Amino acid sequence: MLRALMYMLLFTSGHASLPLVINTWPFGDAAAAAWSTLQSGGSVLDAVEKGCARCETDQCDGSVGYGGSPDETGETTLDAMIMNGDTMEVGAVADLRRIKNAIGVARAVMEHTGHTLLVGESASVFAENMGFIAEDLNTNGSLKIFTQWLKGNCQPNYRKNVFPDPSKYCGPYKPRAALKQSRRARPTNIHSHDTIGMIAIGQNGHVAAGTSTNGASHKVPGRVGDSPIAGAGAYADSSAGGAAATGDGDVMMRFLPSYLAVELMRAGTDPLAACKTAISRIKRHYPEFFGAVICANTTGHYGAACNKLPGFSQFHFMVSESESNKPLLKTVDCF
Repeated sequence: MLRALMYMLLFTSGHASLPLVINTWPFGDAAAAAWSTLQSGGSVLDAVEKGCARCETDQCDGSVGYGGSPDETGETTLDAMIMNGDTMEVGAVADLRRIKNAIGVARAVMEHTGHTLLVGESASVFAENMGFIAEDLNTNGSLKIFTQWLKGNCQPNYRKNVFPDPSKYCGPYKPRAALKQSRRARPTNIHSHDTIGMIAIGQNGHVAAGTSTNGASHKVPGRVGDSPIAGAGAYADSSAGGAAATGDGDVMMRFLPSYLAVELMRAGTDPLAACKTAISRIKRHYPEFFGAVICANTTGHYGAACNKLPGFSQFHFMVSESESNKPLLKTVDCF
């Protein structure tokens, strides 16, 4: 049904009358949930929360919500953030256990504490105290992924400079006395890093942004990627615009691509060029990194960019705006 509402367009740059919702990947139901929220009078924060929450419920691509991306112990944990571009407030959670609605907990952090980020078991206890229901995040599917990974000698994984050799064996691992300076090739399965990143801009120019993910498959327990980090996973400023990133968060968070893109747009850079610059900054140091960035400014212009890799030559994202009044699937060529 939803596919009938979506059109694939090869994307160069875009402009829409406000309000506007843009999100990473062809997560059309999430886009529709966010757009419906705006159309029924909800705020941009409401739209971002509802859109990301829909992906958490739908387990978008197995990379968002419960039942996906088990860590080295087989556990699924969640990361999320939401940002208010009017007040510059941020709420975020990382390494969240037992709670399916990570984006909802992130908003609770923003609205019911003076903090920005809560992590681990303490974040889960906070969520339970706020009335969120504790549930098992593991599923038969995630346990199967974990079991197959163990049978395959724990490949791929994110360990380096340890013994036994992490490219051949499972742990437990111990540090090597002498560190190797060469980089170990990183896993490049695009489905092990997907995140929903969403930007909503209201009729009045108010901006909100948010993310939700279950992180990288087979990550070291406790790992936190870019998604819940303001300026890395997403960023919003109602005086300029919003941006969100998806991909290899361990690499991308080192460059704050969402913050960079918003600051470029503040200086007058077109959103498409801002996204490309954010990607190019990372490519200089990590030419084979997997990632994409979406950008939108407060005049309704938007864009996206991605790093071209074997098997990843185009990036798909969703745009919802008043003229079509439905989610549109856009495509940009990577470079």
